[in-house]
Amino acid sequence: MIKLTTENHPDSLQPDLTPLLDIIFIVMVFLLLTATVKLQSLEVSLPTAETESVSAVDNKSLTVNILEKPPYWGLDGKSYSSWDSFTQTLLIQVKNKPEFQVVIASDKSAEIQHMVKLLAFLQDNKIKATQILMDENK
Repeated sequence: MIKLTTENHPDSLQPDLTPLLDIIFIVMVFLLLTATVKLQSLEVSLPTAETESVSAVDNKSLTVNILEKPPYWGLDGKSYSSWDSFTQTLLIQVKNKPEFQVVIASDKSAEIQHMVKLLAFLQDNKIKATQILMDENK
């Protein structure tokens, strides 16, 4: 028969802390994963003007219209059926009247892709748009 010897050393009475540490780490991971993270934002207070900063459009300007429905492009109120005819006419107008400013007027409900396409075209041809007309929300 096998005999067990029981030793009465003070070291033998210490509990094993490994399972306790495992549980603590599992609870910590659970709390970290389920805790809500507050999104930090920076509040910016914009200055307000006592006078209205809207200026009238100069009569020495080329107005580029972006419309909601086809044809999407217009120049000084005249619409063009294709992008190519519109760009050719715009380039001719800019070359013939270099003192004129280019003003972009877009419908509120027009798709943003047309504005991006126009701005890319203006940048490629080194045409500076001096004003962008916007509706004031009331």
